[in-house]
Amino acid sequence: MAAIIFLGLMPKTRAQKADIVAKIADRFRTMKAAAFSETSGFTMEDADKLRVKAKERNVEVFIAKKTLLAKAALDAGIEGLTEDKLEGSILTAVGYGDEVSAAKLLKELSKEKDTIKLILGVLEGKVMTEAEVVQLASLPSKQELLQKLVGSLNAPVSGFVNVLAGNLRGLVTVLGAIQEKKV
Repeated sequence: MAAIIFLGLMPKTRAQKADIVAKIADRFRTMKAAAFSETSGFTMEDADKLRVKAKERNVEVFIAKKTLLAKAALDAGIEGLTEDKLEGSILTAVGYGDEVSAAKLLKELSKEKDTIKLILGVLEGKVMTEAEVVQLASLPSKQELLQKLVGSLNAPVSGFVNVLAGNLRGLVTVLGAIQEKKV
């Protein structure tokens, strides 16, 4: 699922193109969110690094022709993702785990390589601008939010335990001082 797939880059028959569009549309229907970036100078070394990161985050990354992406988006019920909004070679990241993982992955990649630029995104079936995708990528992931919630819920209990332990430590200190005084 996390491999980088090159869909529809070589000349294809009409049936092959329809199959590719159907596969991409299925991915769009089951995703939480997607991010699109313009790529140039993307090497196999970059693809290997991206493949590892994508697998860790439950993100699928693929490259497909703009016409096939636009048609698949329309088939999946995503309006506004048209071929004219997609420029250059398009690297698509589709996140299945949470809403921010795909955007975060491509934002990190764009920081490492200045030839890669976030251009669009899709969240809840609506197309997002570049600024909105960058903003989405800056949000904490679902896992980070759950960790913060657990920490917040645990804080009062930890504080209460520390207060009780402080009283016991004070009692032990006093008893130790009394014992030393008697010796």
